[in-house]
Amino acid sequence: MDNCLETEVPLLVYEFIPNGTLYEYIHDHSEDFPLTWDIRVRVAIEIAGALFYLHSAASIPIFHRDIKSSNILLDEKYRAKLADFGTSKSIAIDQTHLTTRVQGTFGYLDPEYYQSSQFTDKSDVYSFGVVLVELLTGLKPILAPRAHDEGRSLATHFILTMEENRIFDILDPRIGKEDRKEEITAFANIAYRCLNLNGRKRPTMKQVAAELEAMNLSNSLPNAEEYYEEIDYPVNQLNGLWDLTSTSLSSSTSNIVKVDIEPLIRKY
Repeated sequence: MDNCLETEVPLLVYEFIPNGTLYEYIHDHSEDFPLTWDIRVRVAIEIAGALFYLHSAASIPIFHRDIKSSNILLDEKYRAKLADFGTSKSIAIDQTHLTTRVQGTFGYLDPEYYQSSQFTDKSDVYSFGVVLVELLTGLKPILAPRAHDEGRSLATHFILTMEENRIFDILDPRIGKEDRKEEITAFANIAYRCLNLNGRKRPTMKQVAAELEAMNLSNSLPNAEEYYEEIDYPVNQLNGLWDLTSTSLSSSTSNIVKVDIEPLIRKY
């Protein structure tokens, strides 16, 4: 990235990223570049590293505030680049949260932030967890409604599946045939921890980046049970938390002045 100050309006200049978004490669099932397991892990590591840098290594900590697969671009070598900093906020080093109107994309939005309007670094962690689940399952962040179901978030579906020990039932068929059971289980447990409804119990992005890198180097993590934490909310609350009904949305926003939710994919 560079800047141009010679024009009437200062410009930011970004490198050209030719290969579209991660969302397109996960959900459009491109035959030109199949997403193998190794590529998915590499993408996860690259984005985890970028978020770790923003949260902990930059001179001024930054919350991205809109992590989603459509904001992850792939360059000419299919390396992942984190994009769209339009809603990002820098914070003081000793600051723990931002109190703002709710902004984000349904399916990726941290439930704690949605209910309290307080955004923390763990809110980015939650959104990143949803991206990990997309990489695992090939499913979209909001599941299509079924006959007797209003539709619910992928995060809720994934958590309930993990509770029932059925993660391989929802695995993306494109990676289901790869003999990587230990890695997939470890990857799923990292995602599960990122999606803990109690933000304080989610890992930091530094921890997530280190664990993904360790998994990539050794093809294993310490006993997965060490990373498996119970979700703090009862299952009946979990089921209803992100059901896409007008009742649940209106009751959840009683203390929020303005809700600014973006669609899953922007239309230009």
